[in-house]
Amino acid sequence: MGRSAQLSGPRDLLRSRASRLYAAAMPGTLLVNPRSGGSDAADALIRSAKERGIRVSVLEDGEDPADAARAAPDGPLGMAGGDGSLGAVADVAIERDVPFVVVPLGTRNHFARDAGLNRDDPVTGLEGFDGEERRVDVGRAGERLFLNNASLGIYARLVHQREHHRRRRDALARARALALAVVHRHETAFTVDGEPVVTRAMLVANNHYDLTLFNLGARERLDTGELHLSIAHGLLPNTWEERAGRSFTVDTARHRAVVALDGEPAALTTPIEFRSEPRALRLLLPPRT
Repeated sequence: MGRSAQLSGPRDLLRSRASRLYAAAMPGTLLVNPRSGGSDAADALIRSAKERGIRVSVLEDGEDPADAARAAPDGPLGMAGGDGSLGAVADVAIERDVPFVVVPLGTRNHFARDAGLNRDDPVTGLEGFDGEERRVDVGRAGERLFLNNASLGIYARLVHQREHHRRRRDALARARALALAVVHRHETAFTVDGEPVVTRAMLVANNHYDLTLFNLGARERLDTGELHLSIAHGLLPNTWEERAGRSFTVDTARHRAVVALDGEPAALTTPIEFRSEPRALRLLLPPRT
């Protein structure tokens, strides 16, 4: 969904105008993860936000972004961080029915990229507080929200191993995790909507990605109302079988699955119902120029 994409229709245009008036009356709150993007970038962003009259809440080490979002005053909720920080605050924005602002301050920022934001200039993301509202989809794994995707199999194990080494302050966390994932070549047995599936990797995406080995391409749309489930084939996942639908139920014989949600590790009891919540999130985007 590039910045050239149009709002869906008159109803969206009315919502967009209403959201601009709402944002003007209530500048909103920006939560900042200072450990994303480096301290200099975070400091510059905080200064710029305060100059715009936006309330700023800097998250302490270990502080839950969702708790901070629930404690914020009325008005738009913004999150400055990487993909792992966004989902928790987006979930609270849906819960409170307030607009959500994305300020890319992390490493990959897939959601910001696909929303058409400039990932190299976090300060421009602040323009969303005075921007246009667009309704976009979110995905759920059980009750857990994801904005981008949920992965199972080799990718999920890679994320869990990376996090394990990171907690041990291992500077080579990602390389070690990748090496471990390549060494362990076993496949995992799942069922998808009752059908047996054996694969090394499975991805449930909120809208459609172009997939290559260990890489996610961009999404053209964030509002189709569909999940795309991709099942990898081959020793290294280089071909994908794709299915589209509003929901999928994934089960395992152990009734527990290692999962990565937007790149963050989780362990979920199976069966897991993955479902789309179409247009559930009120996303505020910078005005078009």
